[in-house]
Amino acid sequence: MSMSPSRPYMVRALYEWIVDNECTPYLLANAMAEGVAVPQEFVNEGQIVLNVSPTAVRELLMTNEEVEFNGRFGGRPMHIYIPIHAVMAIYARENGQGMVFEVEEGLDPDPDTSIGGGDTVKKMPSKPSGRPSLKVVK
Repeated sequence: MSMSPSRPYMVRALYEWIVDNECTPYLLANAMAEGVAVPQEFVNEGQIVLNVSPTAVRELLMTNEEVEFNGRFGGRPMHIYIPIHAVMAIYARENGQGMVFEVEEGLDPDPDTSIGGGDTVKKMPSKPSGRPSLKVVK
């Protein structure tokens, strides 16, 4: 049974959790991903950090496909559009609590390394063979 990707659900849940705890939600996005519309003068090493708190943005929309909102950058109003695959992390500015997501290399991930219908994790090493043993370390 194939399931939809978990990333959009986690982004929305963490956003709500961060705001409920009276912290400032920051979104880290891959500014070089296809379809991303962000102010390029604020991009650093291909990434952008955006304050997505309710007081900083207007008309915030988080769907299973994208995050979009209206904001001001350097006094200029701008519409921001970030495909959900370009979201790299969401965290609270005050304490850094949140979640970092794996970078999606391609649209068709290796089935041995995918969970949640597209979110990727590292392969676990195979179980060692033989009898387990413990060693006392002083």
